[in-house]
Amino acid sequence: MKTADVLFESSVPELPMIGRGKVRDIYSVDDNHLLIVTTDRLSAYDVVMPDPVPGKGEVLTKISVFWFRMMHDIVDNQLTDLTVSDVVRDPELQEQLAPRSLVVKRLKPLPIEAVVRGYLIGSGWKDYQETGRVCGIDLPEGLRQAEKLPATLFTPAYKAEAGEHDENISFDKVVELVGDKLARRVRDLSIEIYERAAAYALGRGIIIADTKFEFGTDEQGRLYIIDEILTPDSSRFWPVDGYAVGISPPSFDKQFVRDYLETLDWDKTPPGPELPGDILEKTAAKYEEALRRMTSA
Repeated sequence: MKTADVLFESSVPELPMIGRGKVRDIYSVDDNHLLIVTTDRLSAYDVVMPDPVPGKGEVLTKISVFWFRMMHDIVDNQLTDLTVSDVVRDPELQEQLAPRSLVVKRLKPLPIEAVVRGYLIGSGWKDYQETGRVCGIDLPEGLRQAEKLPATLFTPAYKAEAGEHDENISFDKVVELVGDKLARRVRDLSIEIYERAAAYALGRGIIIADTKFEFGTDEQGRLYIIDEILTPDSSRFWPVDGYAVGISPPSFDKQFVRDYLETLDWDKTPPGPELPGDILEKTAAKYEEALRRMTSA
């Protein structure tokens, strides 16, 4: 990956910028479409690191498109037939943005993240150790770290403002936010998508421990899956051959960076610390291997 191919922040002068998230830059195309540019920025503990991961944006874009298309029979998605060259005139900018960008439907995002857990890890494991539950859901006694859960759990979160931590909420709160019918559909779709993906990935030597989805609606109230789907940024991917109960398994996601950050004297508030070149290169290699394993024929 050439340095010139690394993109920390995008600039598309001919389109109005709507916002810059932790990873994605969003531009207005027209009343019905957005341009989403997935940069190489990396966030950990809700803090954007100062150093990009080479090729990350391209990997996230490719793997999302792969899953959007696989799940299209379950739920509509944000994809359109438009390409970057349809909405950006500058040829050099087209070339820079094309591998990492999507022109998507302009939809109204739901105010929740649809978190799905298949294994007991991360904040779920900490919650279980303290309460015997995960996000208020009772679980059997004696489960161990990284153990497969008796059933897939839907543990939604309320989407926080930029720089804040998402807040775990109950299903009743989801009903309060979006209505009973839509809440049940989001829950059922999230579990169905996760379980199909988890079964597929297992055949590719990868365990999807957990993931999070985002959904949006159009003006008619039709539901779509949006943002990204089943990427190493939004999910925990474990290699089957490195998996064991009782430990935090090795992974293809940014847990590698989190583990490094845990060795530093850093209070997990901005600004993030600089990351060594070898950490960035190894992280890039993990993302690329996840893409290759998931999508290669």
